[in-house]
Amino acid sequence: MSNCMGGKRRQIGILIAVIGLLILGNISCSQQPRKTIRFALSSKPVTLDPRFATDAESSRINRLLYTSLIDFDDNYLPVPQLATWKEITATHYRFRLKKHRRKFHHGKSVTAKDVQATYLSILDKQNASPHRNSIKIIDHITVLNAETIDFYLQQPDPLFVSNLVIGILPADLLAKQHPFNTHPVGNGIMQFLRWEKNRLQVQRLADQQIIEFISIKEPTIRVLKLLRGEIDLLQNNLPFEHIQYLSRQTNIHLEQKPGGNFSYLGFNLQDKVTANLKVRQAIAYAIDRKAIIHYVLGNSARLASSILPPEHWASNQHLTTYAYQPEKAKQLLQEAGYSTTKPLHIVYKTSSNPFRIRLASIIQWQLKKVGINVVLRSYDWGTFYSDIKAGKFQMFSLIWVGIKSPNIFKYVFHSQSIPPSGANRGRFIDKQSDALIDLAATQALSQQAVTYKTLQQRIQQLLPYVPLWYQDHVVVSQQNIQGYHLSIDGNYDGLQHIIRNN
Repeated sequence: MSNCMGGKRRQIGILIAVIGLLILGNISCSQQPRKTIRFALSSKPVTLDPRFATDAESSRINRLLYTSLIDFDDNYLPVPQLATWKEITATHYRFRLKKHRRKFHHGKSVTAKDVQATYLSILDKQNASPHRNSIKIIDHITVLNAETIDFYLQQPDPLFVSNLVIGILPADLLAKQHPFNTHPVGNGIMQFLRWEKNRLQVQRLADQQIIEFISIKEPTIRVLKLLRGEIDLLQNNLPFEHIQYLSRQTNIHLEQKPGGNFSYLGFNLQDKVTANLKVRQAIAYAIDRKAIIHYVLGNSARLASSILPPEHWASNQHLTTYAYQPEKAKQLLQEAGYSTTKPLHIVYKTSSNPFRIRLASIIQWQLKKVGINVVLRSYDWGTFYSDIKAGKFQMFSLIWVGIKSPNIFKYVFHSQSIPPSGANRGRFIDKQSDALIDLAATQALSQQAVTYKTLQQRIQQLLPYVPLWYQDHVVVSQQNIQGYHLSIDGNYDGLQHIIRNN
């Protein structure tokens, strides 16, 4: 393991050293003051329409462009954002828009009709919103006046308010089928300017500061452009050797913070190979997660045992994790009918992001050591993500970001949440898990915590996912960039305070 990791590390170390030599003659001419603050992304956002956004970059940028009814505090409990609310009955909630709220970026005031139109659009089956399943408990929505709107539910759901996190869109443009995916019109702290190829420009309303998101897939190129002054900051998706190198640069500021984004391996439970529990367990025992965290991630991650981070009020912190036990993995493979003469073959899909390919290659090597032959296939993000949603895979790796509500279990693991109705991409079907999810929806928070902990135990036993780790967040910026702070879910809220001191 250490030889493989060390070789990778030496290669990247040499590459970074070359970068250092390349920039010596260029850095001074490229650090001229600019009005635009340039933020490098590892991948492009897929859509700027919050009704359809499920990838991390889209969700984080949409959070800047739109405002939702509620947000979450540090304890993952809902708090008012655009509106306050009152529970009239167990199936009747009244929301009142705040008096001092932002207008839409095309000048129209936000009203209760806009809230109604947004959520009716999500509920419309013809629109195929991936968020429909999380709010389909809504029976009907009534507008009382411009500031007041009532939600009526088909049945009680104590966590209903936690689902109202979709950015509100203007009703007049919804009626005209405006292309929000490429030309968003929201009421957030930033407004859309333009989106051309790999460059997306938004403008902060408070002071007209322009922020430009630039998609640069290769991490080494992102680092080079940062050192040359061609970009001002970047966040996450860097090999730890790059992070170590950047931390030693006197003209660079680096901040690191523990995160809650959940990395995992997912399986297609309708595939005859990965539907076998012993195969999935063998894979779990064959992965040396601690070694990957140490050698590849530079100890900038925490082992994960569940989709919820340990700080969450509904997290089960007493789960027994699948420790690295290669001999047990070999035994499970034998019990599943595989041997040296009949080896297990699995296709593992990932994105074409270089860092994700590197992680996948290491997992491929670890699985090979116990007798699992893995064919690694990488695709551009759009193709990869489409295949995952369509169930065209045996095994894949992804990250869940920004998880706040335990309703994530319904969205990801309920049998009624198979895409496009939700994100049960592995086609996980288990009556007991469904019953626990449905039971939690009828309970008070104190009771829900117990039910969700039982559910997490059940999911760990059936292993539709192999939990990997919660990776730390890191932001690297020019020294003259100040005011940006990391959040535990890795959102880009810090851009509302960021400034350039020339």
